[in-house]
Formats: sequence, structure tokens, C-alpha cells
Amino acid sequence: MEQGMCMAIDYRKSGVDVEEGYRAVDKYKVQAKRTVIPGLLTDLGSFNGMFAVPQGIKNPVMVSGTDGVGTKLDIAFRMKKYDTVGIDCVAMSVNDILCSGTKTLFFLDYLACGSLDADIAAELVKGVADGCLDAGCALLGGETAEMPGFYDKGKYDLAGFGVGVGEKDDMITGASIQEGDVLIGLSSTGVHSNGFSLVRKLITDFSEPFEIDGRDSGKTIGEVLLTPTRIYVRPVMHVLETFRKSVHGMVHITGGGFYENIPRMYPKAEKGEKQLISVIRRGSWEVPPVFDELIRRGADPEKAYNTFNMGIGFILAVAAADADAIVMKFNKESGDFPMTAHPEVPLMKACKIGRVAYSLVPLTGDLKGAKDATLFEN
Repeated sequence: MEQGMCMAIDYRKSGVDVEEGYRAVDKYKVQAKRTVIPGLLTDLGSFNGMFAVPQGIKNPVMVSGTDGVGTKLDIAFRMKKYDTVGIDCVAMSVNDILCSGTKTLFFLDYLACGSLDADIAAELVKGVADGCLDAGCALLGGETAEMPGFYDKGKYDLAGFGVGVGEKDDMITGASIQEGDVLIGLSSTGVHSNGFSLVRKLITDFSEPFEIDGRDSGKTIGEVLLTPTRIYVRPVMHVLETFRKSVHGMVHITGGGFYENIPRMYPKAEKGEKQLISVIRRGSWEVPPVFDELIRRGADPEKAYNTFNMGIGFILAVAAADADAIVMKFNKESGDFPMTAHPEVPLMKACKIGRVAYSLVPLTGDLKGAKDATLFEN
């Protein structure tokens, strides 16, 4: 070789396998086709995705949400189970969008890795498509980024965002919440997709059998933790068809648990005025055994409600006069809304978990995380 010349390399030798990327996209297309709904104008693979604005909306408002799976992904990688975390990815965004009373129309994902394996990537995207089916939205597009040397081999990151459109006058903003409103809690499937940095400190062997009251549940602790996040879109939108005017505010219980999320739906009181707060009734719902196990392994029970959902993944503040009817409708018709890809997951339950009250004294500052904004009673 002449002095000054170097060996020519291509993209693959630098760590990016273009052919594997093509194979992954072909697999993605199969999953995206499962989610086609009216309004979708483009197929997967275009430079952009197009979706028609639904007809009949006089004053349309676009509502968006974005999130990722977080460190729950680490458990999926360790267990080599990749087909559920995509549901978590969708759930985090569509449940946030739902808090305004809006259904997500379409979702886009972002998948990043150091070395692409088309089969693993396709399993991750299958979960995304499963989540879209549960939410009734289209998988409009996405991006796969292969970044050699940036991510460890075998590790992936997964995030995404959704967009919905609703009628401006029908938006649920929390402005109509009032003292005496009843708080209705909708059951979670478990830990959902928050608090896993703590979970991974408490548990290192995810192949351990998961026991309930000393009896083998038939599942490993890893399988229990990987139970996908419940998507509340279909049952809540169904209830809103009848009771929208009675639903004054809604909350998705994500990172920060009860203390950081419930206050987000309340309008901020004027200076010197008393603030609307939540009074939660302990024992009014069944806390899943996985939370007892996390506390047994060292999670601080005093801070559990500031970290985990503790069995309640979504909360509605509703007019007291209609609270019983709304709970009854949720529970009577929950069988119509099973988790599409995981029918073994218990059906959602609704129950009255508390009430809205005024604080005893004016509260100042940010209410998120404030102990005085979320009280518990026996």
C-alpha cells in the first residue's frame, strides 16, 4: 500500500448495518398495518406521516403527549422479553393526553440502539402496535437510530409521542372541579412504567419466583414487573360519552405517585384563598401484592405514594351526584375493554377512593409533591 493511503471502509464496518435496518423496517410495516384507522393518509416509510383532521369539530384543539419507557427497559433486556415494553411506551403518552378528555389519533415512536437486531426491534415495535390497538390510534411512523459506540450492545431506548384532536368547548381542564367532588380511582396493572430506578435497586434477580402470601404465583418477579401499563383510553372515553359534563378533572398517576400528580388537575387558588386538595381514603381499593413485595424488600413505606401508583393508575374528579353511576358503568362494562394482546391481565376496576376538599389554610407555591395538597384518612 502506498504511503498516505488508508483502507476504505463502508458504513457497515463503522457499525451501522443498513441491510439489517431494511429488514427491521419491513417487519415494522407489518405491525403498522394492524393499527390502520380512518383518517390515516400515508403508509409507513414516507418522509412524514399524514392524518386527516376529523370532521365535525367546530373549534379543534390539538393535544399532544410524549414520554419514554425508562429503566423498565433494563428488566426486559435482562429477561430477553421485548414484546411488552412497547405498550408501556404508548400508554405513557396516550394516558396523559386522555386527561383532557381527548382520544389520541396517532402515535410515532423512536427506537435507538448501538447495534440493531431486526428481530428484537420488531418485537419492541410489535408492543408499540399492541398499545396503539388498545388506544384506538394509528402507528403513523417512527425512527430507528443505530448509534454504534453510544449504546451498549443489546441495549435499546424506546420513546414516542401521540397527538389527538378535540373540541375546544369539551376540553376537561380541571376548572370546574369543586369541593365535594368524588375521586374515582381506576386500577393499575401493577408498577406500570415508573419507579423502576428504585425497583432495580431492590431486586437484582428477576428470575426469582414471585410469591403471594407465601404461595408461588406461577410467575417470576421479572414477569410481574413487566406486566404492561394499562391504557385507559377506551373505557374512559366510553364513560365520557354519557358523563362528560360530570367529569371535572382527570389525572394519570405516573412518576411521583399520588403526591406529585393529583394536584396537577386542580386550578391554582388566588393568593390568600384556600386551595382545592385531595382527601384519599386508605383501604378503599386493593393494593396489588407487588407493592407489598417492594416494601418488604426495602422500599420506604412512607414514600411509596410519592413514587408508585400503589394500584391506582388513573383518577377522575366527578360530580358527587353521578359518582355511583359512573363507578357502576366502569365496572359493569370493563369486560368490553380487555388488554388486547394480554387478555390474562385482570380487568380494570373502578372505586371511590376519596373526595375533593378545601385546604384548612391557604397554600402557596407549587402544589406538586406538597403533603398538604394530598391528605390520607382512614
